[in-house]
Amino acid sequence: MKNHQRHLLAAGIAIGVLAIGIGGFVWSGLYNIGADDPHWAPTRMLIDNLREHSIGARMVDVAVPNLEDPQRIRLGAVNYSAMCTGCHLAPGVEDTEIRPGLYPMPPNLTTLANQDPKRSFWIIKHGIKMSAMPAWGKTHTDDQIWDMVAFLQKLPGMTPTQYAALGGKPPAEDEDHMHAGMEDEHAGGGESHGESEQDGHAHEAGDAGHEASDPAASTISMAGLAANAVPAAESAAKAFHEALKRGDRQVVLALLAPEVVIHEGGETQSREAYAASHLNHDIAFLKDADIRPVDIGSMAMGDTAMVGSRSQVRTTHHGEPVAVLSSEMLTLKKAPNGWLITQVDWVSQPLQP
Repeated sequence: MKNHQRHLLAAGIAIGVLAIGIGGFVWSGLYNIGADDPHWAPTRMLIDNLREHSIGARMVDVAVPNLEDPQRIRLGAVNYSAMCTGCHLAPGVEDTEIRPGLYPMPPNLTTLANQDPKRSFWIIKHGIKMSAMPAWGKTHTDDQIWDMVAFLQKLPGMTPTQYAALGGKPPAEDEDHMHAGMEDEHAGGGESHGESEQDGHAHEAGDAGHEASDPAASTISMAGLAANAVPAAESAAKAFHEALKRGDRQVVLALLAPEVVIHEGGETQSREAYAASHLNHDIAFLKDADIRPVDIGSMAMGDTAMVGSRSQVRTTHHGEPVAVLSSEMLTLKKAPNGWLITQVDWVSQPLQP
């Protein structure tokens, strides 16, 4: 019994001495807390292990939704552009002003393949203490976070053109932004592609009437060389654009799948509804328009593909000049006779003078 008491006393003394030593070390200010001075190796090893075991224990019960949803990936690209590129970079962006000064250095997510979606979701939602990673779950819904996770699954190896086609921008362009999905669940922001203040419809319609030396046209011709691009789907998208431009209703409707959903002018239309009304307006709007492509990119999505593109459109409507940057996202499926469009999203914004 006496030996047991002596052991307890010795243990208590040791703990007390250790506590005094730790307290003295903390109060001494010997440890440099500056972000420009790296952790000691044992400290870094301890933090790394603590972080990974902590995340691993808490992400077990996370249920992963369908991450192949093209709309989810597109919205994730917009939110990633607005929230993450300053720290985690973007296709074609090698560094930012803030990134070199962060410690620990945030991972470059453009090169980090095979990420566990459960882990990504947990980190984005809850953040990480003692780092620059915030808890985005305080201001964003689970759906919005899953949008970003879905995008992260596709990000490694993505070309700058594909990234731009999905709605991504370099960090410098995102000083003022609206997060995708904040207005409504899985609903994009920005001015509608269809009924704008001028009641105009600003569609992309290929590169008709422009010389091959146009830098934008050169960018487009290079997009199909990307490893995960789908040139056949891009060709179907261009055929759709060209048919709208020349007013060929038959070809336009032949490229639209029976179940297509068209988001235009703040409305969601079926193939039949679009054919009965808005298609005629779009053809009339584009008939004499000057259309200059900016970029186009595509991504394989299992049995489907996404094709995103942007164009500058200049025309007149009711005698007034109209100049907009038109952004389009098409979702297509492989059919026996080629690719058919199953979803259309159009958004436009006024061009700066």
